[in-house]
Amino acid sequence: MPVFIRNAFAILLGVILGGGLNMVIVTFGPILIPPPEGVDMTTAEGVAQAMPLLEPRHFLAPFLAHAIGTLVGSLVAYLIATSYKTQLAYGVGAFFLMGGIAASLMVPAPLWFITLDLVIAYIPMAWLAIWLGSKLQNTQGQ
Repeated sequence: MPVFIRNAFAILLGVILGGGLNMVIVTFGPILIPPPEGVDMTTAEGVAQAMPLLEPRHFLAPFLAHAIGTLVGSLVAYLIATSYKTQLAYGVGAFFLMGGIAASLMVPAPLWFITLDLVIAYIPMAWLAIWLGSKLQNTQGQ
């Protein structure tokens, strides 16, 4: 498989798998940590109205969805790519960061959560994926 096609596939698969995992965590998060009684978290308007009632624990699933989705997506890109592994993994992280910025502009959330999310859940998770990927590949080569 040509290098360009394999690298493009690495990015695409990283974004799809990371985004899919993100959706799974966001979907099942309210089952583990239910929102307050009578709150509709299925619409942007409902989330906006519920925001004053939410506690920090209610933000755990969205944060983990963003962080783990980025970690997995960047790791997949790193492991599949044949060249520019680090750049492609950071590219996936940057893609998810742009999504996080867009979400922070569309969905109201406390400033502490937006800051934590944008600062920790994306580029540091891409860095962690690169570190893990390099360790995994070094282990396989031995």
